[in-house]
Amino acid sequence: MEDSAEDFSKLLGALLEAGEKTYAPGDRVRAELLTVGQEDSFVALGPGQEGVVATLDLLDAEGQAAFRVGDMVDLFVTSVRSHEVRLSTNPTDKNIAEDLKEAYETSRPVEGRVVESCKGGLRVSVRGKTAFCPISQIDVKRTETGAEFIGKTLVFRLTQFSEDGRSIVVSRRKLLEEEIGRTADSFLAQNPDGSVVTGKVVRLEKFGAFVELAPGLEGLAHVSELAWSRVESPSDILSVGQTVTVKILKRETVEGRLKISLSLKQVSERPATPAAPAVVDPWTKYAPGQVFTGKVTRKEPYGLFIQLEPGIVGLLHQSKTSDRPDFQFERQKVGSEVEVQVGEVRLDERRISLELPRDIEAEGWKERQVEPDAAMGAFGEGLRAALAKKKG
Repeated sequence: MEDSAEDFSKLLGALLEAGEKTYAPGDRVRAELLTVGQEDSFVALGPGQEGVVATLDLLDAEGQAAFRVGDMVDLFVTSVRSHEVRLSTNPTDKNIAEDLKEAYETSRPVEGRVVESCKGGLRVSVRGKTAFCPISQIDVKRTETGAEFIGKTLVFRLTQFSEDGRSIVVSRRKLLEEEIGRTADSFLAQNPDGSVVTGKVVRLEKFGAFVELAPGLEGLAHVSELAWSRVESPSDILSVGQTVTVKILKRETVEGRLKISLSLKQVSERPATPAAPAVVDPWTKYAPGQVFTGKVTRKEPYGLFIQLEPGIVGLLHQSKTSDRPDFQFERQKVGSEVEVQVGEVRLDERRISLELPRDIEAEGWKERQVEPDAAMGAFGEGLRAALAKKKG
């Protein structure tokens, strides 16, 4: 009996407390839906106390009833007049300000719609309140005006909240950098130095090509690592947007920034080095009897030094020209071109003796000139023999 009396006392106290409870605009209430009218609906706020909600607030996006009698509904107090408490499913400015303040204090991301550009940045509508996003904070990539973001709903982080929500500054860049950081950490953990991965060429410079390995994560392939052969300019073999396969050479942090070195050439086979051609002694191709046209490089009283090819010089002795009066040794000079014939080659001494080419027709004429003399000699010998026989 004592326990029952105590429980009843507690229940009565709770009911009295609920009946005496007062409400103010901005209060959050969870109440049971009692009736649904054409214009207004009623909810139970406590014993003998009801609240009024516009029926339109209880409809879904298609205009259909979202709640039924007996459902518990989360509401916000919009006004208190006399004994009437009006509520709505939509938060008040006070609720929005409190929610945004909590988002600022806890670094919770919020959605915002980019409305227009303004001096130094963009105006963003966040829960019906106007916020400012500096142009440098709308993206991780550089943008001049941010016009490409107008009309888009994006996720931001509040970086400043003051004057009960009348001064709000937001940043999208901070969230993107955090996401890039998580993506980069995951990518690099799965792909240590030496890994072969694919990426997209995003920028070309004289010194190399920047390749995006993961969203927001770039590496540099130096011009010396683009191909096994010499590359004058990366644009000669690559284009922006091209997908390439690269090898991660190394990663390092320089002045707080991660730098990744890449190589395109090391994922392809190095071309075989062509065998060096056999060294041929140029002196061995010269043999007696060969005829060449050479150039006089030096003239001495005893002969002419004649270049047959660069590095190969032979001597045409003056005595080798005496039987050729048409050659006119005295008139030859440095720079003259002369047709010569190889007379003798001394490989061990690197010397070639030259002579003037033989005139085949002249040689034949000389032989024909000798033949009658020889015939007359034979006839004379026969004549003498016959005379001697007659005398005997």
